[in-house]
Amino acid sequence: MKITHDFGNETLEFDLSKPCDISIPLNFNGPQPNAYGVDPASSKACEYGGLVGDTRRGGSCNFEQVTLIPHCNGTHTECVGHITDERTSIGDSLRESLFAAVLISVSPEALYGAEDTYPNQPGETDLAITAKGISRKVEKYLSGDSGVNALVVRTLPNDEGKKSRLYTDLVPPFFSTEAIRLVSRLGIDHLICDVPSIDRLHDGGKLSNHRIFWKVEEGSNELGPDSRTDRTITELAYIPDSAKDGIYLLNLQIAPFQSDAAPSRPLLYPVISDQYPER
Repeated sequence: MKITHDFGNETLEFDLSKPCDISIPLNFNGPQPNAYGVDPASSKACEYGGLVGDTRRGGSCNFEQVTLIPHCNGTHTECVGHITDERTSIGDSLRESLFAAVLISVSPEALYGAEDTYPNQPGETDLAITAKGISRKVEKYLSGDSGVNALVVRTLPNDEGKKSRLYTDLVPPFFSTEAIRLVSRLGIDHLICDVPSIDRLHDGGKLSNHRIFWKVEEGSNELGPDSRTDRTITELAYIPDSAKDGIYLLNLQIAPFQSDAAPSRPLLYPVISDQYPER
């Protein structure tokens, strides 16, 4: 099956038969990614009276109780309600599900003593996704009125250990202040990345990059007149090497939670190659 979608002044055709799932399957009984050292996601058979939700234990069918923390236990999509007193839900923020997207691969750079900055004093081992690193990769795709409003950022190296990494003591790469400002200026409304947070994992609770992207004042938990309740951030994705940098149609699927975040399943559909050769 094929679908057409506007890409700036062009109408491109995408192949719906070849989706690339860039979510991390959440294995309740095996390895799974974890941020901040919280309890892992888990599931157990429901038991009520004489009923048991496990056919192996004599139940008529399987039905389980699932416990998880979307922000920490796997691929998730979040909205501005993550940082505001007003309980904006991801379901209210994400009104559409199909977006013109660009996938780029970037190598995080040492932030200590670098041109880019971050509010917290960077450690000597801190690595950041920089504005220059993003700019040189997206410029050929975002020239003029491209119509792109989603950006997928894959960090290098891209080992499969990301699917089960425990982000407890180590400081994973994060976005510099200048990088997030650039993403916002480019008109990106949906940012997908393979790191546990666009901010430094332990930043004293400032979440400065989240505030820049959603246009919430520094230190504030209140929506302002310019706040972007329609923007989303997806973290802890995993983009396989089989997906090459370039243009895609993004289908951003979320669980219909009335919450600031929900488990999500972003799918990338490739443009038909003979129609749109690589630039």
